[in-house]
Amino acid sequence: MPVPLRRTWVALILCCALLAGTAACGRDDRTSTQKTPAAASPSPSTSAERQKFAKSRFVANAGLAAGATYQWIVKPWRAGTFKKGADGRKVALVKAGLAGAFAYNRLKAAQKNAQGDPTLTKALAPLTAGIESLKNLPAKLRGGDTDAMGAFEDTINQVKSAGASAGAPVKDQVPSSSDLSKG
Repeated sequence: MPVPLRRTWVALILCCALLAGTAACGRDDRTSTQKTPAAASPSPSTSAERQKFAKSRFVANAGLAAGATYQWIVKPWRAGTFKKGADGRKVALVKAGLAGAFAYNRLKAAQKNAQGDPTLTKALAPLTAGIESLKNLPAKLRGGDTDAMGAFEDTINQVKSAGASAGAPVKDQVPSSSDLSKG
């Protein structure tokens, strides 16, 4: 198969996979006539357990966001893959867009997890605006604005240092490509 035709097939398969992954993620608005009792949902018994689990979930979510950012945004950006005319630029931009959306999703989850721990809540409070500004990164990448990478890397580093200062050190965890498409 010639190279341009192969790239077309790869792009078509990636688009179909992305479309299939997002189609299954919709919210089901159907209402149920049965009510589930509130006591049926398991929850930690003490506030200390809730705080411990909140820190663990924060570390996991922030680590996934940091790993995705480093693997598919920062490394290609430093290697010059996003520059016009670079080999593999389009594929790298698609991966970076997916990684940006995934990282934003995980940072929002980490921010929600941090609300279970007062120390993490205080440490992350100044970063709320920075996390919200990352929402537009995939659109900026599609538009060719590669300067947005620095802001993304800075925000991830700030979240990591805020977690470390609250006693929850964050280590990069690189998600698989299928994790990115799942969101």
